[in-house]
Amino acid sequence: MCNLYSMTSSQAAIIDLVKAWDDRTGNLPSLPGIYPDRMAPVVINSPEGRVLTNMRGGCRCEFCG
Repeated sequence: MCNLYSMTSSQAAIIDLVKAWDDRTGNLPSLPGIYPDRMAPVVINSPEGRVLTNMRGGCRCEFCG
């Protein structure tokens, strides 16, 4: 089951929902399918506040553990 997710909400709706402090996604299109090892929007907590950014699924970084 690799394609269980899609994103059809607008970028502004996501920012309002999560109360993001910073948006680093650029011009974010709707994503009818979000697949592993592809870029997708993610909300992370930073010292400055919540940040909406793009990350690749299955990443190994300080935020993913």
